Amino acid sequence: MRVLLCGGGTGGHIYPALAIADELKRRYPQIEILYVGTDKGLENKIVPKRGYTLKNIQAEGLPRKISPKMIKAGVSALKGMSEARKIIKDFKPDLVLGTGGYVCGPIVLSAHFLKVPTFIHEQNVLPGITNKILSRFVDKVFVNLADSKNYFKDQEKIIVSGLPVREEVLHTTKEAGCEYFKLDCAKPILLVSGGSRGARSINRAMAAAYKRLLEESNVQIIHSTGQVGYEETQRMLLDAGIDLVRYKDRVRLEPYLEQMEYALAAADVAVARAGATNLAEICACALPAILIPYPFASENHQEYNARSLADNQAAVMILDKDLNGQKLADGILKILNDDELRRKMSLKSAEMAKRDSLNEIVGYLEKYLA
Repeated sequence: MRVLLCGGGTGGHIYPALAIADELKRRYPQIEILYVGTDKGLENKIVPKRGYTLKNIQAEGLPRKISPKMIKAGVSALKGMSEARKIIKDFKPDLVLGTGGYVCGPIVLSAHFLKVPTFIHEQNVLPGITNKILSRFVDKVFVNLADSKNYFKDQEKIIVSGLPVREEVLHTTKEAGCEYFKLDCAKPILLVSGGSRGARSINRAMAAAYKRLLEESNVQIIHSTGQVGYEETQRMLLDAGIDLVRYKDRVRLEPYLEQMEYALAAADVAVARAGATNLAEICACALPAILIPYPFASENHQEYNARSLADNQAAVMILDKDLNGQKLADGILKILNDDELRRKMSLKSAEMAKRDSLNEIVGYLEKYLA
């Protein structure tokens, strides 16, 4: 029994695939799982650590306008298709599932032409170009949110499954999270994260908001800056008069959170980008959130994601162009200081979670494996 998974670039594409891989491995210990990505993606750091074999192919997005880059991208795509075809012929998977990123194009198309059952998962409300194209060829399309159905032509292929959330996120307790970060569970905890690569605008706004947050509340802060933004954020905090040594019991400034499940479990409020995996994990943990969509996401899909939570009163959305320290501090303090608002937002967030998504997707895949 063999399964090939592909998805690359960011954690948002990788972690759902790994959640599916872990569950398949739990149910079928002898199963062979191969993960395919690109050599530029975060999968090179994450996948091997999780114990799965990783192979890379060439893949990149096609430019939206005619330009010399289109020729280079076309050559890369042809090479990627050749590499993908060889991998599939050698591995002989029983099915192929793509969870997003350019790598899914060559792999899923090659599998389809080689008569292998194929599936994709669309995490965002607004599907990406790759998944729109692939949806015409695959056997089934799993979608995170029901609103996504409106953007696919063949409705019979669509399965509203939600987004697989790692078991660690679902089952880590608040007490375990507080112990991991050495924080006080009796006091409110704010989680700030710009995603796996960080977010400069969020770091800057937070640096300007720290003074008010620390002086006007007893909040404790877990702040993931991203590797690139870590030193810059330290400097901005120093310039703002925030002595991290003085606040060592209340502030955990980290370049990257490999154990995000502990941060999510400990938190009472989240500030985050609006990537689909972020939102699925935030809702699974019933967290009220302030969402700042990444403004340069393809087709502005993060704003569509954030708006779906904001419209359901599970989150507050601040557009990146409107973000500053005062507005962010105002939003955070409003939620922290209003127990009833925080409770209502938490309930709405929990209502949007689909905690059984992993079982639903894997259960469907089992029909093809059988």
